[in-house]
Amino acid sequence: MAQYGAIILGQRSKQSPMQFILTFSCPDQAGIVAGVTTVLAQQGADITETHQFSDRSTGRLFMRLAFATPANTCMADIQACLAPVAQQFGMDMRLHDAARLPRIIIMVSRFDHALLNLLYQVRVGWLRAEIVAIVSNHQDSEATARQAGVPYYYWPVNPQNKTEQEDRLRTLVTTTQADLIVLARYMQVLSDTFSAQFSGRIINIHHSFLPSFKGARPYHQAYARGVKLIGATAHYVTADLDEGPIIEQETARVSHNLSPDDYIATGRGVESQVLARAVKLHTEHRVMLNGHRTIIFS
Repeated sequence: MAQYGAIILGQRSKQSPMQFILTFSCPDQAGIVAGVTTVLAQQGADITETHQFSDRSTGRLFMRLAFATPANTCMADIQACLAPVAQQFGMDMRLHDAARLPRIIIMVSRFDHALLNLLYQVRVGWLRAEIVAIVSNHQDSEATARQAGVPYYYWPVNPQNKTEQEDRLRTLVTTTQADLIVLARYMQVLSDTFSAQFSGRIINIHHSFLPSFKGARPYHQAYARGVKLIGATAHYVTADLDEGPIIEQETARVSHNLSPDDYIATGRGVESQVLARAVKLHTEHRVMLNGHRTIIFS
């Protein structure tokens, strides 16, 4: 069976224009936008979407451009033409083939609501990506993976084998050419070394109660305190637990007449939506890191 999301999506006619996404950041100064757009115009590019942000606190410009070029355009040629502009302005520049499907590894433990939503969003085409593997420290989602046609890796984790399992994960990232790792309620902490190695390429979801309600049963703690808003936060994983750059957040209102189970059900819905939106923003190259913060071009 073909891997989930790999059929039809991302196929391109030989006569269709090439679609690219250009992202860059650099010290802000006059002439940057003109320099980039002039080069693209010389290549016959049609700019279809543009976003930019000048951060006054750091003096840096952040920009994202989507553009189309004639069908015979070579990506390497565009990169070569842009190289002098990038050097002139000191740009951190990346060029992406918009037709290429980002490849995702999803990691999950026992709660599968966020996983199921990601699989669904890929299946209906709202999330343009290819899920190349599902990794879990439990066997609960194996049937789900089998039904979706996605390879499933059951890797139990304990203090004795954690390093070994992370090495297996590194190998999997390499062999599948994965662009992103998504922690869809994966209840294991990745090592500092692994987190640093894949900085900006791991997205996690957690309830927004942190740090107020740490540890086990956060929704029960929130219920006991009578909170009126619950929510979720999707962020990049760093060595600082649950403190990486934030990509997306959402809240939902709750009231005194709801039970802890109602809190959990509401929270699961919010978590699923927030994680899917964060993954979509990342795979569409709409997220740019700005120190500990993010620039989101939605």
